[in-house]
Amino acid sequence: MEEHKNFETMAVRTQNTRSDQREHAVPIFATSSFVFDDAEQARALFANEMEGNIYSRFSNPNNDEFIAKLCLLEGVEDGMAMASGMAAMFVSMAAFLNSGDHLLISRSVFGSTHQIVTQLFPRWGIDHTYVDINQPDAWEKEIKPKTKMIFAETPSNPSLDIIDLEWLGRLAEKHKLILNIDNCFATPYLQNPARFGAHIITHSATKFIDGQGRVVGGAIVGTRVLMEKVRFFARHTGPAMSPFHGWILSKSLETLAVRMDRHCQSALHLAELLQQQDGIAWVKYPFLPSHPQYHLAKKQMKLGGGIVTFELKGGLESGINFLNQLKMISLTANLGDSRTIATHPASTTHSKLSIEDREFVGISDGLIRISVGLEHIDDIVADILQAIPGR
Repeated sequence: MEEHKNFETMAVRTQNTRSDQREHAVPIFATSSFVFDDAEQARALFANEMEGNIYSRFSNPNNDEFIAKLCLLEGVEDGMAMASGMAAMFVSMAAFLNSGDHLLISRSVFGSTHQIVTQLFPRWGIDHTYVDINQPDAWEKEIKPKTKMIFAETPSNPSLDIIDLEWLGRLAEKHKLILNIDNCFATPYLQNPARFGAHIITHSATKFIDGQGRVVGGAIVGTRVLMEKVRFFARHTGPAMSPFHGWILSKSLETLAVRMDRHCQSALHLAELLQQQDGIAWVKYPFLPSHPQYHLAKKQMKLGGGIVTFELKGGLESGINFLNQLKMISLTANLGDSRTIATHPASTTHSKLSIEDREFVGISDGLIRISVGLEHIDDIVADILQAIPGR
């Protein structure tokens, strides 16, 4: 694979070597296993003395191409494709944490990540401490002798909180901790956590990386040394991505830059208009000057992302009425689609959190999350404005 310097070119031109058929687009390698030339090659492959494909649970040319692109775009050495975003989140932590270990985690994380940390890890004696991004002094105070990893989302889902990655990288380096960043909302086009000291970067590729709501997939990328542990854990537990999904996601990366430019442009326009509406209490978007971490977002992100959140006046009833009045925008739990999506996190994606936990991270009953799609911005705005109660 020839390497290029510019993001868009790397995303398009990084691909497997062509076969004797001289194909322009890489074909789908829909095979469960691969044939060895002889017994010695089989032995050498299993002994890791040579590189090559053995079994699609371990590796596959389509998944390898997808990961090779993602590693270049994130600026890291190695990676592995996962069957889903949550498989990536789980494996990126479970591959390193043992019974008795401690995880330091930002309080504002996705609902299923919260369930892993609070419901599953305690079964295996893995402890955790939640910390507030707005209280940086508390992070270092909560580091324990058995702390092994820091995990954080930025921007967070759905609160759009921004964490100072440079500061977090220095904290991890000072205490020799693994820094694991969920980069799903930003994608490698808007933000590269490795530049600030992240060792592991996780993605739900289902979202903006796919960009069209077609497949479920995830990815873990990072340093070559740490990825050896990830690969061992995943190889023997089996959260493998299908070759077909790897092929789709590799092709999806080719259009990530142009899609994210449009998502971000429309999201900023929508956020600015929503600020002017009487039926809305507040609007949150990383590149709005009213965002609490606006200057930090401008420092570490190229653009503000494709997600806008806002609070409707009138709480739960207003939120339900708003969703029921939408005519074009989809009601679904996904995000990062070409189609604009409205979600009510308190009753869906984050419903398993207690009321207190939701309130602590800013998820109120009236909170609406909009994943701004690729439709014309005038049509997106018109649908949202006509659905605001009392407008």
